[in-house]
Amino acid sequence: MNLLFAIDDNVVDQLLTTLYSIQVNTPNVPLSIYVIQKSKLDQTDKITSFCNKTDIEYHPIMIGDEFKDAPTTDRYPETIYYRLLAHKYLPKNLDRILYLDVDILVINNLLPLYKLDFEGNMYAAASHAALANDVTDSINKLRLGNYEAESYYNSGVLLMNLPLIREHVHAKDIFDYIEANKLTLVLPDQDVLNGLYGHQFKKIPDEIYNYDARMSTLYQALGGGLWDLDWVIDHTVVLHFCGRDKPWKPEYRGRYSGLYKQYAHNTRFILNK
Repeated sequence: MNLLFAIDDNVVDQLLTTLYSIQVNTPNVPLSIYVIQKSKLDQTDKITSFCNKTDIEYHPIMIGDEFKDAPTTDRYPETIYYRLLAHKYLPKNLDRILYLDVDILVINNLLPLYKLDFEGNMYAAASHAALANDVTDSINKLRLGNYEAESYYNSGVLLMNLPLIREHVHAKDIFDYIEANKLTLVLPDQDVLNGLYGHQFKKIPDEIYNYDARMSTLYQALGGGLWDLDWVIDHTVVLHFCGRDKPWKPEYRGRYSGLYKQYAHNTRFILNK
């Protein structure tokens, strides 16, 4: 299973916690991780030590200054753009890869998502539109100018059809779009993906593959009361801690804080063995 991440030194511990959760819940599947970074991470030894102890193949990819002029904020650093052109830097023999944010826990088997049929699309991802409303979805289509897209997709879990992406996704198109829309980009890389390629997405269920951990009450209502905590533990694959509040912060009090802290504790135990 080929996995893609884009990080800086601030989230190395979170990367390792995500990796641990994948390996525990997707057993007997060899993992190769490709980690895009601007330059060699200061904590490279920490990553390689963890990967050596868990038999994960680690492939660092240095991207340099390609996105130095793209719009960024403290919340959305330059690293968020790296997935947009990842195909330029990945080995040509890879035909698919799964990108994951590092504010994620995988709590059930990830392999069915990884093996998903693209049905001719470039990407597979989930939308959180049902958690907002149809008006928000329509506003996003209007704002980004892609009326053919079925929905507005979250890019934190993104299965990539690399042969098609290499054929159709080009740096100039991305940079031109950023320049033309930089005043209206709210979630920059996610907006770019939706604005340019939203009509080339296969939609996957967010309650399974991109569960927004902030929205458990809404999910339970959408599921007619069935999608409760027990259902999530049994069925949800990707638990995504979206938003500003993160489970590794001491003040976090979300519903799944204890679950995250347990995975983080076990990750540290492996590192310290």
